[in-house]
Amino acid sequence: MKSTTRGSLAALMACMASAVAAAPAAAAASVPVTLPLESLETVLPLEAPALSTGVPVPVPGAPEGPRHVTGRMLPEQALPRVPVTGELPRTALDLPLENPLGEGALGLARAAVEAPDTRLTTPGASLGAPLSAPRPELFGQPEPVLPEAAVLTPALTGTPAAGLDLR
Repeated sequence: MKSTTRGSLAALMACMASAVAAAPAAAAASVPVTLPLESLETVLPLEAPALSTGVPVPVPGAPEGPRHVTGRMLPEQALPRVPVTGELPRTALDLPLENPLGEGALGLARAAVEAPDTRLTTPGASLGAPLSAPRPELFGQPEPVLPEAAVLTPALTGTPAAGLDLR
């Protein structure tokens, strides 16, 4: 019995250690990607540009829960908006500049977009009941009203920055 308990405990500890080791890898802001553009050199008589970017990894946050509002039967934000944060990847394009007179290369043009933090809020919905709140003048009975429906718009915020450099 003791060896089975020790084996189970060892397996549990190994699982916990692998989960802790995998946490920083899952928290990466973006996955780097370098696009292979060398095949363009076979079609065009120019040196191929170098393009590197990344794929952003969105991180969902906790949604805002429904809120009760006085005078309404259903809470606001029946379908809550979910915040999603992430970092857009840094993108760089290096383009070799050829001399039009044919005496060699002039240098390198680099266009770069820095990695801004972004925040997205998904759309949501708010619904109104077809009945009003209980009315004292109707002896506590609700009265029928037109149902209400509202779409909460998505929002995207961030501060992108770009630059052009000649070397």
